Amino acid sequence: MANTYTQLDIHVVFAVKYRAALIDPGWEASLFKYITGIVQGKGQKMLAIGGMPDHIHILFGMEPDCCISDLVREVKKASTEFVNANGFAPSKFQWQCGFGAFSCSKSHRENLIPYILDQKVHHQKQTFKSEFYALLRRYEIEFKEQYLFEWLLE
Repeated sequence: MANTYTQLDIHVVFAVKYRAALIDPGWEASLFKYITGIVQGKGQKMLAIGGMPDHIHILFGMEPDCCISDLVREVKKASTEFVNANGFAPSKFQWQCGFGAFSCSKSHRENLIPYILDQKVHHQKQTFKSEFYALLRRYEIEFKEQYLFEWLLE
């Protein structure tokens, strides 16, 4: 788009259906590479991707003509097909409905990228549920508990 100048970084978080721990370290890198290809194929700039067996975080530079919901829907749809077609998961793989998306400034990249890449270390101290609640509070997002992710009993 001529004469349009933007810097939009978006941090997206979404979980495996029922938060089942299905993302195995043996194929996690293949999944992340595949998702990176989808994001870049849609004209967006992948800045970081990381996660745990039950959820992932993506940080990408968003172009102004991007619709976040459409991009996340495509990432979830195509990556589900990728995991199932390759027989990676021991059972049918699905992502939960919904996601969290948070805008962040370029100045926050230097802290956010290592946070996303070091999810395994981070989650030794904090559960995904408490992490997600903290993100919602930090960004002052109103929510109703019944509409959040389908949590397994903890």
